[in-house]
Amino acid sequence: MSNDKILAQLMRIADSLDRLAPPAPAAVNLDSGDAFVWEAESNLLRVVAKVNHVDMSILHGIDRVRDILFENTLRFAKGLPANNALLWGARGMGKSSLVKASHAQVNKELGSPLALIEIHREDIPSLPILMQQLQKTKRRCVIFCDDLSFDSDDSTYKSLKTVLDGGLEGRPTNVIFYATSNRRHMMRRDMIENERSTAIMPSEAIEEKVSLSDRFGLWLGFHSCSQDEYLEMIRRYLAHYNIPIGEEEFTREAIEWTRTRGSRSGRVAWQYVQDVAGRTGTVIE
Repeated sequence: MSNDKILAQLMRIADSLDRLAPPAPAAVNLDSGDAFVWEAESNLLRVVAKVNHVDMSILHGIDRVRDILFENTLRFAKGLPANNALLWGARGMGKSSLVKASHAQVNKELGSPLALIEIHREDIPSLPILMQQLQKTKRRCVIFCDDLSFDSDDSTYKSLKTVLDGGLEGRPTNVIFYATSNRRHMMRRDMIENERSTAIMPSEAIEEKVSLSDRFGLWLGFHSCSQDEYLEMIRRYLAHYNIPIGEEEFTREAIEWTRTRGSRSGRVAWQYVQDVAGRTGTVIE
């Protein structure tokens, strides 16, 4: 076979390999916005034009954890030491709202030094790739995963442990990780008890998964609210958005609203406020 034919064949092989190879990820541009969603399939950050967040001033019933998370986020934005945070506890009590509100308030006070990056639960295995991209940037980033939990046979938590520990390379100094979960250890209690009862060494069988929570320096617990706290949440929403309804009327309606929902929480309070706003013709923005 002549050299020309060999060269042509090698070129065809090279072209075929190029088509099979995945495209190189585009450079991360964190100057295009303040919030992004990580799209693992394409290894890209999609900018979020408008973040759905509430003002810090109307978050009620979670005052202590609100202040702790805000101060931690503020220190991180200023380049000071800060901790990864796990927000765990009752559903609908404002865990994800607090993360977004803290990010917005810090950027308002300091001139947008922080990028908020949301990663979906199913994309956790791609975290190392995201970290590799972010360590090439100078902007400080809060990676946020909402409703994080793992099944008993789920091994993807190992990717998160590596990131939180830093691994050999260490977690980039411009990155911090916030997660919310309904469970403190991100596993259902029955899963933990099942592994404990069937293991040869019960104390060691679940240690690896339960210890994931230990990688978070901050554990912020959210608990169900009392009726007074629930009504105060609604009162603040109504005042903030100038919704015209009397105290006696909204109190009676709000209590009845919880009976139809079977629970009291910040989410239920907000749903009632939206109902009142719609009935009174008030636009909420």
